[in-house]
Amino acid sequence: MSKNIYFAGSIRGGRQDAALYQKIIAFLQQKDRVLTEHVGNLSLNIHEQGQEDQAIYEQDTAWLRTADLVIAECTRPSLGVGYELAYAERFKIPCHIFYRPAETALSAMLTGDSYFHIHPYTDWHDLQTQLATIMQRQ
Repeated sequence: MSKNIYFAGSIRGGRQDAALYQKIIAFLQQKDRVLTEHVGNLSLNIHEQGQEDQAIYEQDTAWLRTADLVIAECTRPSLGVGYELAYAERFKIPCHIFYRPAETALSAMLTGDSYFHIHPYTDWHDLQTQLATIMQRQ
């Protein structure tokens, strides 16, 4: 049975990992539905193509409420992703957080919260292997 996955990645916090987000989304879409596939759009800019902030908030929180799982790539710090993770925790949606420790240190608000499943990784192969394992268990 296909799951609804909410993928979270930095938009206004920086688009340096947009190509990686695109790869993650494509990998997840092999078996499941990614509600936020636009996060991997390489042409998406920090102004999100003129959408009003309230509309973005309403759409994203609606998607979160229908998600079976949240996958977040948190190497690029993002206030929005942090909010999405807290929102998901509030609604008891399982959350898996990925990051490259050689490039960033996660906030203690994430690492100190036992609700979140934290997954450090080094490269695409490592990340893909971890994602495959998680998706088999869910």
